[in-house]
Amino acid sequence: MTRFLLAALAISTFISAATASEPVPKESLLAPPADATRYVIVSDTNTHGDEWRWETEEGAIAFRKSQTLRGWITETDALVVMGYDGKPLRIQIRGITPRGNAAEEMVTDENGIRWDSGADTGTAPPDGGFYLTKGGPDAMFGMLVEYMLDKGEVQLLPTGTARLRDGGTLSIEDDDGDLEARLIFIEGLQPAPTPVWVDDKGRHLASISWMGLIREGYQEHFKTMRKMQEEAAQQAAASVARRFLTEDARRPLLIDNVRLFDAEAGRFLENQAVTTQDGRITAVGPAGSLKVADGGRVLDGQGKTLVPGLWDSHKHYGNGYDLLANVATGMTSIRSPGNALDKLVWAKKARAAGNLLSPEVFGAIIIDQDHPLSAQGASLVSSEEETIAAVQKAADADLWGVKFYTSMNPEWIAPAAAEAHRLGLNVLGHVPATMRPLEAVRAGYDEVTHLNFIIMQDLPQEVVDVSNTAARFEGPARSAKDVDLDGPVMTEFVAELKQRGTWVDPTIMIFEGFFLNDEPQLPPAIVPYAGTLPAVLERGLKTGGYPLFGDVTRDDFRKSYEKMVALIGKLNEAEVPIVAGTDGMGLELVREIEIYEQAGMSKAQALQTATINPARLVGIADRTGSITKGKEADLLLVNGDVSAELGALRRVHTVVSDGYVMDGNELRAAAGFSGMPR
Repeated sequence: MTRFLLAALAISTFISAATASEPVPKESLLAPPADATRYVIVSDTNTHGDEWRWETEEGAIAFRKSQTLRGWITETDALVVMGYDGKPLRIQIRGITPRGNAAEEMVTDENGIRWDSGADTGTAPPDGGFYLTKGGPDAMFGMLVEYMLDKGEVQLLPTGTARLRDGGTLSIEDDDGDLEARLIFIEGLQPAPTPVWVDDKGRHLASISWMGLIREGYQEHFKTMRKMQEEAAQQAAASVARRFLTEDARRPLLIDNVRLFDAEAGRFLENQAVTTQDGRITAVGPAGSLKVADGGRVLDGQGKTLVPGLWDSHKHYGNGYDLLANVATGMTSIRSPGNALDKLVWAKKARAAGNLLSPEVFGAIIIDQDHPLSAQGASLVSSEEETIAAVQKAADADLWGVKFYTSMNPEWIAPAAAEAHRLGLNVLGHVPATMRPLEAVRAGYDEVTHLNFIIMQDLPQEVVDVSNTAARFEGPARSAKDVDLDGPVMTEFVAELKQRGTWVDPTIMIFEGFFLNDEPQLPPAIVPYAGTLPAVLERGLKTGGYPLFGDVTRDDFRKSYEKMVALIGKLNEAEVPIVAGTDGMGLELVREIEIYEQAGMSKAQALQTATINPARLVGIADRTGSITKGKEADLLLVNGDVSAELGALRRVHTVVSDGYVMDGNELRAAAGFSGMPR
C-alpha cells in the first residue's frame, strides 16, 4: 500500500509540472537510471534511437524515448502507476514528437477513469477496460502485452477488444544460455494482427514492423524475428487467398445495364454490358446485347458504375493484410516505389502461386547513400560503383524500377540512371538534397514523386540544400505560397517535363492533411471511412497538421497548399502525365483524385490517373487499365454514379481481379474493416 501511495504522489507531482500548452523540453524529461531496461530502435539500415523502462523508487513504471529519424526528433517520457489488477491507474506522457506536443494523461479515482490524449477526451467507470495510450514511448505497449498474457481477451479504453493468439517460439542464444522468445499476435488493434515478442518470463522483448524496438543485446536477432513473424503472416494471407481465389469465383460473368468508364477515351458510357471468361474481358456492348457463357453469373449494374480496377501508384506495403486491404478498396494493381527487395519478390511469387490475394505489384527498390539521414529499408551505397551494382541487383530480381532518395550523392544519379535504362528499369524518386527537380530529370529521372519536390524548382536554395531533412515539408509550407506558377522558372520547368514525357506522382492528399488540419482530427482522406476502421487504428489517425515552426502560420500553410493544388492544374494543362498515389494505406486514393478535380481536371481525367495512366507508365496498357475486349478482367463495380461523384469509388460492390469475382462486403470483412464507407 505504501509503495502505491508513493507512486501516486510521485505521478501527481509529475503531472502538475507539465503544462498542456507547451511541450516539456528534452532536458526536463526523466533520465533513466543505469539499471533501466534499454531497448534499441533499429531498421535494416541503421540505429535510430533508444527507449528505456524502469521502476521508480516509489513503485511507478517509467519510460523514456529518444529518437532521430531522417531529421525528425522524438523526445518523450511516461510515468505509470499500476493498480493491483495489473491495469494502469494513472499515466502521464510528456515531450515532443514530429507532430507536436506529446502530452497525454489518464487518471483513475473514485469517480472513474478520465483521459485526454490530445486527440480525444473521455470518461469510463472505475472498473473500465485497459487504457491504451494514443502516443508515448513504444515500450509502453509491453504493459498491455504482459497484462494480456494473464487475462487473455481484454476490453480496451477508449474502445475496442484485444485478443491474444500464439505465434510460436524462437530459441535465441544470449549471455545466460538459450532464451525461448515467444511470438504473440494481438488481434483487434489494427486490420492485421499486431506481432509482439516476449521473453520466457513473459516480459516484453521486441515489437517489430518496418522498424523494430528490441531489447538491448538482441539486435542481431532483429531480422530472424521479423522473418518468423512475416512467415506466420504469409500463412494467414494464404488462407485468406484460398477463400476467394476459387474455381467458382472465376466463372464467366456478365455485368449488365451499367454505367461504364471508358478509360482510353476518357468518357462515361450509359447502359453498357461487359462479359468476362477465363480471366479476360470477352465483350463490351450495349445493355441487353450480351449473354453470359454457360454456368456463369449475372450482376445487375443498375445504379452502379463499372470502372477499370484501380491503381495506387505510390503504395509501400508491409504484409499480405496491407495488400488485401488494397483489393478491398478496388485496387487490382499497385506500384510500390520503394519496398525491401525480399518483400517485392515474395509478393510476386505468392500471388502467382495463388497464396496471396493482392493487386499485381510493380516494384522498385530504394537506393540511398549511406548517410545518417538515409531512408529506412533502402539499399545503401557509398560510391558510384555500388550504386550501379544496386541497380543491377534490381534488374536481376526482375523489378520494374529503382527509386533514388534524398541523401543520394547527386553525382551518382546520371551514371546509375543510364545503367537502369540500359537494363530496362524506370528511374524515379525523391530529389536528392542540393539538386532541383529539373536537374534530376536531366540526369535521368523518368518520374518525380511527391509534389513538394516538384515545387522545389522555385524554392530558395537554402531549402533545396537540406531537402533530406524536415525542410522537404517545412520549405514548401513556408515558401510555396510565394512561387509564381506563371513565371519563367516554373513555366519553363513544366514545359520541359512535358517535352521529356516525365511523369509526376503528386501524393497531394498528404499535404492536405499536413497543411490544413489544425486540431487533432481525422485527415480529410480518411473521414469517409470513419466508423468502418478498427477503433484503435481510427483513433491513431486523429492527428493535427504539421506543427507550426518559426514565424510560419497556419494561413501560410493553407496558402502554400492552395498553390500546390494549382500546380497540379498547371501540370495537367501542359499535358504532363500524372499518376495517382497515396504513400499511405491506400484508403486515401479516392481523395487524391478528388483533389485533382479541384485542381481543374475533369472527373474522367482524374480517374484516368488511377486507371489507364499508370498502366501506360508501367508499360502494360495493352493488357489492363481499361475495359476493352481482350484485356485482363480487372474491374471495379461501385454503388453510385462516378460521373457525378468521384467519391462513389469508395462504395465498392464487387471487385474482379484476373477474372476472380469477389464481393465487396466479404473483402472488407477479411481485411479487418466493417461497413460501407461514405
